[in-house]
Amino acid sequence: MTVGAVLLARDGPIATVTLSNPGKKNALDAAMWRQLATVFADLDADESLRCVIVRGEGDSFAAGGDLAEFRDARAAVDSALAYHAQVAAALQAITSCRHPVVALILGPCIGGGLEIAAACDLRIAGTAAQLGAPINRLGFSMYPPELAGLLQLVGPAVVRELLLEGRLLTAHEAYEKGLLTRVVADAAAPAEALATALRIAAGAPLVARWHKQWIGRLQQGAPLTPEELRASFAFLKSADYAEGLAAFLEKRAPCFTGQ
Repeated sequence: MTVGAVLLARDGPIATVTLSNPGKKNALDAAMWRQLATVFADLDADESLRCVIVRGEGDSFAAGGDLAEFRDARAAVDSALAYHAQVAAALQAITSCRHPVVALILGPCIGGGLEIAAACDLRIAGTAAQLGAPINRLGFSMYPPELAGLLQLVGPAVVRELLLEGRLLTAHEAYEKGLLTRVVADAAAPAEALATALRIAAGAPLVARWHKQWIGRLQQGAPLTPEELRASFAFLKSADYAEGLAAFLEKRAPCFTGQ
């Protein structure tokens, strides 16, 4: 019997969250979904952090939910609602994390794994990655709050293709449809994900957080209020803004502190 876990490692301003379920291609059980939500809540509160990388252990990202527990965990509507409330909470914790989140995708990225990747800000994949949600062959539909993130990322046409056909997309197909940010050779993918995180970490962390905030707000569709428009200039009082301008004028690299 395999035991799943969500592992956390830290290297300076970059954290790596690893989905680990040996022998099951990192399929997530209920405990892992709960751990994922807790880990991201802690990362969100960490002021010293600048970027998060999410990956699977070994050569798989995540092959969805752990089907072995579905008969018991989703035996009735109430238990199914409770189970998927945990999944939705984990996805929301990733989406609402104020620090940029980069998904490193190798191998299968299926079902719940695809939902996790869609909740990230950027997705770097190796050429052998496969993305999809073939749950039509398992006889169940995607929980609407989980579907929402995927729908927001790629729109209804691609989501219909994924869910109605149940076909797994190659990395290049997924890139063409907007599911992926970049596709590189499998061997180069970890280094590219780290290089992406380092580029993010080199920027002003407050600016990254503000950009995530305003992107999310604008996606709501409602016009910005005058108060929100004024708030968009909060950077004027930041030390990082003063440092960025000074570094540019002095022709040197900036040193941002997140203040």
